[in-house]
Amino acid sequence: MSIFFAWFKRGHTPLLAVLFAGVLISALDIAIVGPALPAIQNDFGVNERGLSWVFSAYILAGLISAPLMAKLSDRYGRRNVYLADIALFGLGSLVVAVAFNFEMLLAGRVLQAFGAGGILPVASAVIGDTFPKERRGPALGLIGAVFGVAFLLGPLLGGLLLQWSWRWLFLINIPLVIIVFWQAARILPSTPASVWLPFDFLGTCFLSLSLLSLALGVSWIDVNALLASLSKPEIVVMLLMSITGLCLLWIIEKRAVDPILSLKLLSRRELKLVAVIAIGTGLAEAGMVFLPALAVAAFNVQEATASLMLVPLVTAMIFGAPLAGWLLAHWGAKHIIQVGLLLVIGGMLVFGMPAVSSKTFYLGGILVGVGLSGILGAPLRYIVIREAPRGQGGAGQGLLTIFLSVGRILGAAAVGGFIASQQKGVEGYQGAYLLVAIMILPVIVFSALLKSDKPIRQDSSSPGS
Repeated sequence: MSIFFAWFKRGHTPLLAVLFAGVLISALDIAIVGPALPAIQNDFGVNERGLSWVFSAYILAGLISAPLMAKLSDRYGRRNVYLADIALFGLGSLVVAVAFNFEMLLAGRVLQAFGAGGILPVASAVIGDTFPKERRGPALGLIGAVFGVAFLLGPLLGGLLLQWSWRWLFLINIPLVIIVFWQAARILPSTPASVWLPFDFLGTCFLSLSLLSLALGVSWIDVNALLASLSKPEIVVMLLMSITGLCLLWIIEKRAVDPILSLKLLSRRELKLVAVIAIGTGLAEAGMVFLPALAVAAFNVQEATASLMLVPLVTAMIFGAPLAGWLLAHWGAKHIIQVGLLLVIGGMLVFGMPAVSSKTFYLGGILVGVGLSGILGAPLRYIVIREAPRGQGGAGQGLLTIFLSVGRILGAAAVGGFIASQQKGVEGYQGAYLLVAIMILPVIVFSALLKSDKPIRQDSSSPGS
């Protein structure tokens, strides 16, 4: 990966390194906490359902934080909000590390997530503000590779620190946060909005309510009894709250002076297409959650071994994201997205083959890994940077995050529900991946409607010019 950093050696390497480090520490905290769960459960005496909130609280708070922080960065400057995100993440880490009860631990996780949720969209907006066109793709690609790196490093680092205490998994964040904060304060440009407008508190509340109720409603669905589950009052209430909240949000945002969710952005044809592609991509991402379960069912291996079988997929993402970013200047976002979608569909079809073997499992993982990195790593965020009006780059990145999250939420429910309804072991998983491939096929049609980019020439200051 140093080869890609070297490409920025004439000016942007320090800035990119700070952005990379910030996204990495926030991503690591998702992967690193897994090994600590048994120790946390033992210390606080919580059951499995309660323990799941260590993950759920982080994901839900991050879902709300991403569009909010991205929008705030348009108003108060990228550096100010990035620093606030890093500080919130560090404060949350400290609260978790010193927690004397489970409720305090969950409060710390929420604080962590509110900081972490804004780091990626704000970092992407910084790249859009400060990097020339020919360098945005590689920069976004490097940032996109962070999550694969975190997936590999997280469990290893977690296992090492657990030799002392699970609290060290969170205390280790403090010196890292201090370093990143110090460097970000020194290097990041400050770009405050030139016009101060009233903040959209009402829109923020309804956006948060809609996303939270949707996520909770879907997460409470019992995939083993889908129809009965959908008739449960608490789930019906949550889904109705989400639908009602979105309708009211639409009305509120049309009247807001400076809306948290800019409807003007959604009026742009390219961003509408990006929204559809993002939902389809989130659906594919959700399907990857069930791959360890497929490995357990197909190969009769332990869960730890099944997780290790995802290493080829993650490695493909680590290298695929920077490569896709570099190719942006030569192929354009449209073509990379189309190739990525085709690779994802190909991988899903491989997982759905009648006779699954370790070779086909690894092949499918590599295809999906390269395909997803080709969509998520840079192209979608690149299009948002290109299409968002000046001063709304953060709002655009937040909007993209919302659509990706909605795709993940709906995809997890759809794939999980299909697997449970089949009750055929391996065949159920295979059918689910064939279903995902079919559901993503129409997305290729939408991707064909994207504008074609002209190859970007390097400026005279670019390396190799």
